[in-house]
Amino acid sequence: MTNVISFQGELGAYSHQACVEMFPNMEVLPCNTFEGAVAAVKDGRADLAMLPVENSTYGRVADIHHLLPETGLHIIGEYFVRVHINMMVVPGTKLEQVKHALSHTVLLGQCRGFLKEHSIQPRTGVDTAGSAKHVAKAADAEVAALASALAGSIYGLETLAENIEDNQHNTTRFLVMSPEPERPSGGDMMTTIVFQVRNIPAALYKAMGGFATNGVNMLKLESYMVGGNFTATQFYADIEGHPGDPAVDRALEELAYFTTHLDILGVYKMDAFRTSVR
Repeated sequence: MTNVISFQGELGAYSHQACVEMFPNMEVLPCNTFEGAVAAVKDGRADLAMLPVENSTYGRVADIHHLLPETGLHIIGEYFVRVHINMMVVPGTKLEQVKHALSHTVLLGQCRGFLKEHSIQPRTGVDTAGSAKHVAKAADAEVAALASALAGSIYGLETLAENIEDNQHNTTRFLVMSPEPERPSGGDMMTTIVFQVRNIPAALYKAMGGFATNGVNMLKLESYMVGGNFTATQFYADIEGHPGDPAVDRALEELAYFTTHLDILGVYKMDAFRTSVR
């Protein structure tokens, strides 16, 4: 065991924050891509990978649902990060000096109100933590970074304004990936599956019927194209419960009848964040 967890992005990214909060005793390994974070686990440089899958404001993370079934890894946990956005500058800079805000384009779109109020022009950076790193290196008082507080502390920036996001609910969900599956005991549990339905009329409707008749709650269902084929659609679903629960077993058995393939990506404990917002 390496006691290392990988993530995509620079040190100080929100993925880094998720790693630190969920696994405070593990070392972190930043990677350039999601594929790189997965490869670090598969070749033994990391024990786990932290991957973002969806955001409450912008929906699912692009390409991640295509990647998950192909990784060969298993989901063993989930974690939610409340995305607080901070404006950070070179120490000693005053707010009235700032003319531009540098960050990932998605984050810039979440702070329109604050930027407009202070007549600050958005400027697109590669990512959030990378923008903080750039601002620290450039030492230009006219350019601020929009990023996490963690990024500011890593790169020695001073915070001018905290929690400037327009949407106060803005939250990102992460999945923890491992080479081996886990079967946690106790507490509320979840199962994540991917499947393709058979090419017959009302196949999806019939496949979903098993969850309704057996009282299994489906928390998420998304579809996406596979292989560039307009007739081949794969579905990603999160359900409450786990294989071994009679109701879940019956629902999955019925689902399997209407699918060409069905894969279980992980069985894991439900994060406490879900119950806190119910």
